[in-house]
Amino acid sequence: MNILAIDTSTEVLSLSLSVDGSTWQAEIDAGTRHSELMMEWIDKLTGSAGLDRGQLQLIICMKGPGSFTGLRIGYAAAKGLSAALGIPVIAVPTLDCIAFSHSEWPGIVMPVIDAKKNCFFAAFYRGGKRLTDYLDSGAQDLVTVLDTLKLAKNEPLFVTGPGTGLFIGEIPEFAAAGGIVRDRFPSRGRSAEMLHFREILQIPDNFGILDYREGLYSGPLYIRKSDAELSLDK
Repeated sequence: MNILAIDTSTEVLSLSLSVDGSTWQAEIDAGTRHSELMMEWIDKLTGSAGLDRGQLQLIICMKGPGSFTGLRIGYAAAKGLSAALGIPVIAVPTLDCIAFSHSEWPGIVMPVIDAKKNCFFAAFYRGGKRLTDYLDSGAQDLVTVLDTLKLAKNEPLFVTGPGTGLFIGEIPEFAAAGGIVRDRFPSRGRSAEMLHFREILQIPDNFGILDYREGLYSGPLYIRKSDAELSLDK
């Protein structure tokens, strides 16, 4: 199956293409240029694989939370390709995706994204299962939640995601006490992990655009209102 995964939830534009089990990937430090660079790099990936866009069979995009603008750009591209090619689109929650590759960690995994305003988008996982709702909280509040979840006082915490450095910097005393392991490459894109969610959702090779509507008819998961919405509320 020919699958394109799109991650625009952070400043990194991450794209992965799977063709019959072989994978092509691109990671670009796009900043605010996702919309400018995306289609060019999609064409580069499909060209490298010997495909054109018309041969894609499934699009996977990042659902959120994450960058408000980035998520909208990713969704727009995914839905545009879905509608133009008549193929399904799946949306994957960002925090679940970040935590996914660390499911074997012998403790708690916390993916964190800088949510600005001195807060982080985060959630807690153990053994690949999410233990909390998706959170929009300050660093100290997250430490408080963590303390209520630990099975043992010394249960190790693995912190990952693009907000890792900022989060640890805001809890120096807790971090100095030990028990925290940080991801060595926290800010990388996660499009490669997104390719596995088709298997997790047990979606067959022959399903069609009408068989899976969530991604096509849903929108990004923001958790928090945008600044424009908050201004309108006032």
